[in-house]
Amino acid sequence: MSQHPFRTVFVATLAFAMTACAAPAEGRPTTLTPYRSEAQFAKALDGWHARALREAERRRRDEPMPAFAVPPPAPPPAPMEAPSATPAQAADAAATGVAANESITNNQVQGVDEGDIVKRAGDVLVVLRRGRLFTVRVGGDQLEPVASADAFGPDVDPSGTWYDELLVSTDTVAVIGYSYARGGTEVGLFDLARDGTLRYRATYQLRSSDYYSSRNYASRLVGRKLVFYSPSDLSPWTDWRAAMPAYRRWMRNATPDSFHRMLPATRIYRGLDELGDDIALHTVSVCDLGKAELDCEATAVLGGSGGTFYVSEDAVYVWTTGERNERGTPSASVLRMPLDGGAPSMLRAWGSPTDQMAFLQKDGWLNVLVARDADGDRMWRSEYGGRDLALMRVPLTAFGGLDAKASRTDFRLLPGTSAYTPHQRFIGDWLIYGDGVWGNRQQEVHVLRYAATSPVQTMKLVHRLERIDALGGDGILVGSDDGDLVFTGLRLRGDTAALEGGYRRHDAEQGDDRTHGFFYRPQDADSGVLGLPIVRTGARASASVLYLRNRALSLSPLGTLDSHTGSLDDACRASCVDWYGNARPIFLGDRVFALLGYELVEGHVDDAAIRERRRVDFAPRVTVATATPTVAQ
Repeated sequence: MSQHPFRTVFVATLAFAMTACAAPAEGRPTTLTPYRSEAQFAKALDGWHARALREAERRRRDEPMPAFAVPPPAPPPAPMEAPSATPAQAADAAATGVAANESITNNQVQGVDEGDIVKRAGDVLVVLRRGRLFTVRVGGDQLEPVASADAFGPDVDPSGTWYDELLVSTDTVAVIGYSYARGGTEVGLFDLARDGTLRYRATYQLRSSDYYSSRNYASRLVGRKLVFYSPSDLSPWTDWRAAMPAYRRWMRNATPDSFHRMLPATRIYRGLDELGDDIALHTVSVCDLGKAELDCEATAVLGGSGGTFYVSEDAVYVWTTGERNERGTPSASVLRMPLDGGAPSMLRAWGSPTDQMAFLQKDGWLNVLVARDADGDRMWRSEYGGRDLALMRVPLTAFGGLDAKASRTDFRLLPGTSAYTPHQRFIGDWLIYGDGVWGNRQQEVHVLRYAATSPVQTMKLVHRLERIDALGGDGILVGSDDGDLVFTGLRLRGDTAALEGGYRRHDAEQGDDRTHGFFYRPQDADSGVLGLPIVRTGARASASVLYLRNRALSLSPLGTLDSHTGSLDDACRASCVDWYGNARPIFLGDRVFALLGYELVEGHVDDAAIRERRRVDFAPRVTVATATPTVAQ
């Protein structure tokens, strides 16, 4: 016990939170309850606003020297007309009171594509970089730049906007960004012809708080459904109406009055018993990219702030945090929002996951690795961990209304902590986790079968733990050691796990630590090729993609594909920092590529090495940027 000074606190915290949680009662609600009308919703939030002002006035009277004056309430804006519920939505409210293309993205869930900087669309690769879109034809044996276009419309000022991710659905390219200048998420739509040419269609703006996470991604694609999570933080000191989720199709000289409410009050569900100071409207929008106009249905839950979200094959999960108890540990709820538009449900819990990789929905159960003091994954919060750990494992039938609570027996306390730069991943039947090291403590990785009660295995590493990924049914652990980049194999076969095999790359480090920087192409159950961007230790820009051959966790270097382009003036107008990286390994059938900034390099792999075959440079060659697509000659 002396080795884990906080563990007794976490046990006490769980006992405090969960002692009163009995098994689900017969006939309890299976979903959350929506607000019955606009009037009921407005009454709830106006009352919350008024209580906050009364409390501030009481403190002003009782405290002789207040630190700050309470700002007067802002006059409410003109009421925004709420949309009517569709017949299907009305029925729900009454009841509750890649395609054929092989993915080139290291997605967390099979069948759920995640927004990234490069996507495949048939014979074409679409690349998003520094506020522009580019297409390169790769069908047959081709490697040819086709077109480029601004990632925003001709009447859109890109200043203060970050164009972060793209997704492709058949002949539609969707660019997801966030505008600090206009205050919301932006979705730009482009038509993609079979020959790779691009045509701008429209831009839609959704009013929301910033979605950025140093680890997570804002958008997903399930079939032809674009799914994105957009939180709206609410404050009792400002008028809540100005923060309600709303959208508009962008046009020149657009004004705030051009916004339209995204959803009626009957699609907003209560996820709190009482409204405290720190709340948010958690909105999940599902948009049909098969239509010319962006056609979206939205569902929202009024819950605690914070938030880590995960998308399974059939639902979006949002883990929210609320008020902290006397021990400083936040209460929490996990929301489950079905992708088919059905009513959401929730489960009260404790602690918080550090990012989306801590979730797994499988075989009718939800598994989540939680840390006692974690605070979600917005911005850079994932990097700071949250101390003591537990695995929450609950059946999906445990979700319900406001009274649904996880019990203490749903949590399994685990060894280790998540104090600094934690990493975790579910691979097959296993959960693997560890964190960064402090001082002289040796790096450890912990491995367990998440659905079993067998003991947790703890293994010593010779390097920091900076990435956990899958090599088929096995794992790979990646991290730095004394200026080198080290790869360690993790065998996940049989009853126990074991460290096996490895490779050390001298004077190197990861060029991209996001999940999408890595890709593994299996050739059979025990062999394949992996790729990862690397840089020389201490360098800033990704200069190479390293390829390793895996044979039953015996790792051997095939070599690198390298960038030949130095810095250049590309007349960048927006997104001029590569927050999502600028390099990717790409596997298309038997062909192997490296995306390196504005270069796409193709290599040829034999048993011993990868050798460059050819390359194209699609960097902008003009100094005047235009939103009108240009066709490469």
